[in-house]
Amino acid sequence: EVQLVESGGGSVQAGGSLRLSCAASGGTFEGYTIGWFRQAPGKDSEGVSCISSTDTSTYYEDSAKGRFTISSDNAKNTVYLLMNSLKPEDTAIYYCAAEPGLVCGKGWASYTFDYWGQGTQVIVSS
Repeated sequence: EVQLVESGGGSVQAGGSLRLSCAASGGTFEGYTIGWFRQAPGKDSEGVSCISSTDTSTYYEDSAKGRFTISSDNAKNTVYLLMNSLKPEDTAIYYCAAEPGLVCGKGWASYTFDYWGQGTQVIVSS
């Protein structure tokens, strides 16, 4: 069973950047789609971006397009989320999740992911 550990969160000023990492242990990401979700205080969780380990396809929700980049390093069993031009509204706990056999594309965030990390806090100040 794959276990996920996020890291890389922190506090930055608006316009700054952070790179989140999602490392797998106890297994590999092979055959999985990895997604990044976030949950802001008082709000529902929302999908941010996903990447497929099968064909490396990616998908970005509107909130992430043009500012965030998702990538993977299969040798390190790690998926990254590079976040540029951060805004205060990006403040949230960011979670990575993994699901085998899921297509990374429109509607991906509505599926049930079986494996989740513990989350990493991102705070963006104005």
